[in-house]
Amino acid sequence: MAMDALSLVLPKPVAKLGAQSGGCWDIATAVLKFFVTNCSPRDMLSILCEALDAPIELPNGLSSFVLLLNALAEVLTSIQRRHVEQVKVALPAVLKVMRATVSECDEEHGKAAVDLFYAAYGIGNAIQEMCKSVVNRNKEDLCAILGLYSLQNIALLSRSRQHDILSACSIVLQHFRLLKFSGFSYLGLLTGSDVTSATDKLSKDDVEDDADFLEYFSFAMDGAALTAVWTYMHDDVSKYADEELELALKVVHDNHMKKWEAINMLKYVLSSISYPWIIKSHGINLLLSLVGENNVEEINNHADFTSYAPRIFATLKAIESVMMAAPEASMRKKAFAALKKVISMVPSSQRFDILQALVNNSMSPSLTAILLDLVRGEVLRESRQADNDCVESGGFQSHGELPPWASHALELVELILRPPEGGPPRLPEHTEQVISALNLLRFILIIDARGPRSGKLFQKETLHKVHSEWLIPLRPIVAGIQSENERDDSEIANQIVCLLNPVQLVLHRCIELVEEKMKGC
Repeated sequence: MAMDALSLVLPKPVAKLGAQSGGCWDIATAVLKFFVTNCSPRDMLSILCEALDAPIELPNGLSSFVLLLNALAEVLTSIQRRHVEQVKVALPAVLKVMRATVSECDEEHGKAAVDLFYAAYGIGNAIQEMCKSVVNRNKEDLCAILGLYSLQNIALLSRSRQHDILSACSIVLQHFRLLKFSGFSYLGLLTGSDVTSATDKLSKDDVEDDADFLEYFSFAMDGAALTAVWTYMHDDVSKYADEELELALKVVHDNHMKKWEAINMLKYVLSSISYPWIIKSHGINLLLSLVGENNVEEINNHADFTSYAPRIFATLKAIESVMMAAPEASMRKKAFAALKKVISMVPSSQRFDILQALVNNSMSPSLTAILLDLVRGEVLRESRQADNDCVESGGFQSHGELPPWASHALELVELILRPPEGGPPRLPEHTEQVISALNLLRFILIIDARGPRSGKLFQKETLHKVHSEWLIPLRPIVAGIQSENERDDSEIANQIVCLLNPVQLVLHRCIELVEEKMKGC
């Protein structure tokens, strides 16, 4: 009775005392081991989980949690029955501590945080030992839990504020071994299918408690993507993966749907502000490797793209965030290359829809300008294809029949020159996107004046709308802003004038082209 009474109250203060100094560490470890050895494992599991449910007190609080996690790992290996139920009690307490550590610790606490992650690995190691002693359904469930637990830890470790995140590679490598033991494959991690399979297995009974339990693995998909990223980041992980990862990459390259799944997995890493830039940089490298020199026409032959469109849009938005916010120009350039390659993989029949959605959801004038330039490239490609089709068929479109590519492009031009919120475009703040929209319009007008379809794109009503509603109202606004800033001799005013000069030139040329076409109607 005395032993049970002491075990209820002593573990937490003993762990705090052990964290105070090196001399007390061994004593605290021995006291906790004594309780673990002499008390009921189920009772000690509850007591230690309760002790873990406490705010982190820096800097010594992390060390006290290390002691408690080490003791909990020993408890788990002592449990003889109802293994799955006991693990479902322990892991929420453990993962709450790990998540709090990531959110509250700074770089100065890096070593203590790494020690805590090693202790968390010890919990995974204990679950692995449990898996060896059970069979059938319990073993399957424990392996699924262990895999998700390792992925959650890889994601949390990758989010931690380490002075050098690569120094934590040894912990990641240990979790890789646990994943392999749990039956997770590199192909299943690359595509996310193993994560989905594990969560489905644990939630098949649709029990509310299982749903609550699975919430503690909210970064499991991040972790799955990060397993591949870490192989690109560190030689030791790459050597461990070796031929298995190469084989998985080959399967992904040879199967276009699996390639889309792998590409979409990277959005979990690229879209989050929690991962350091070095991880995102290697994520972009992996993405470029996945895309490769894709054969667009081969991919276009597959009609089952629609179900992937929302996820591909989310992935492209994630790439955009890296392209716009990365601290180094080389990384921004890589992200832009990745953006173009992923867009080029989208079937041509839906590429304009994706680009239009990206433009509609762009919050940056600079990004909008870049996207409109990509639209212009698509217009060139589609118009050339249309010209070739006309020549081969020996026929032409009827006058005024606007092809889909031209219709989509003009909708985007209107979106910029006549914003949906009303009024003219905001100048000079939105100068970049305005000049890109005008260049796109000029390009379409020039295309319409050349080739076998000369003069066949625009109806009279369309030309009148472009002239009177888009271009003419913009001319006095640009001229007025220029005139006002020319009178002001400040440096900012001179910069505004320089920004608006190209707008004035392209706007004037667009008006000329439209008026020439109106004369011929």
